[in-house]
Amino acid sequence: MKVTVVGAGAVGASCAEYIAIKNFAAEVVLLDIKEGYAEGKAMDLMQTASLNGFDTKITGSTSDYSKTANSDVVVITSGIPRKPGMTREELIGINAGIVKSVSSSLIEYSPNAIMIVVSNPMDTMTYLVHKTTNLPKNRIIGMGGALDSARFKYRLAEALEAPISDVDGMVIGGHSDKGMVPLIGHATRNSVKVSEFLSEAQMDYVVQETKVGGATLTKLLGTSAWYAPGAAVSGLVQAIANDQKKMFPCSTYLEGEYGLNDICIGVPVILGRNGIEKIVDIDLTEAEKAKMQESAAGVSKTNQLLEL
Repeated sequence: MKVTVVGAGAVGASCAEYIAIKNFAAEVVLLDIKEGYAEGKAMDLMQTASLNGFDTKITGSTSDYSKTANSDVVVITSGIPRKPGMTREELIGINAGIVKSVSSSLIEYSPNAIMIVVSNPMDTMTYLVHKTTNLPKNRIIGMGGALDSARFKYRLAEALEAPISDVDGMVIGGHSDKGMVPLIGHATRNSVKVSEFLSEAQMDYVVQETKVGGATLTKLLGTSAWYAPGAAVSGLVQAIANDQKKMFPCSTYLEGEYGLNDICIGVPVILGRNGIEKIVDIDLTEAEKAKMQESAAGVSKTNQLLEL
């Protein structure tokens, strides 16, 4: 299994680190436009191999896409990160051009690769890849829902004062502060609905803190988070590499599912060796359906800013 990560910044380097530490990939290639940057990150990470007990080979390259040839999975993290006060949507002008160029170059050398999009605004960048490449829909995956769900479970465990291994929950919808739909009514602690343990006020707090999870970290850090996004990507890549048939909410192209068409947005999917192997249809309440439609309207509005 060969994995390429484009963008050797904090998010890209975390992706490479977590993939390597899990030791399921033979090779990870880091690529960046900054001279020597990817090479330096790769060398630094390789010097942890004996300490962290992995055999994955990590190499770096400055803008040489030939080094990415025959990758099984490619990850796009490149683009400018959010700054405090910025929305993900405000990044669209710059990041659209970057993602379009990067995806084209990756496909030239790895035409059979599965592509994972991390760059923001993530749903719109995933849609852009769909519209500007000839890849089948199952091989284009937007990462956002996996990250948002991890943040949701963190907040649930915090409110429940429970170990996070007890907690399960999912976020669907757009990967934006207003677009996320945390499915609090479906969330459980060891198969018992969290409503048995939490008050309405507590559940509302969990939902709201989940939706601004990225903005909260951007305010604290001065830039986008990187550990959790990197871990989310590694989880998706591992599910593909090991054909785990694991369920994650991911941004995928919809053609009638959930009553939506011609849009990439977060819904539960089964991930395996072929990428998105199935879109899972779950029963939503009328309120959840309404929130999903509202989220989709916001994503579609952002999509209209693309120059396709």
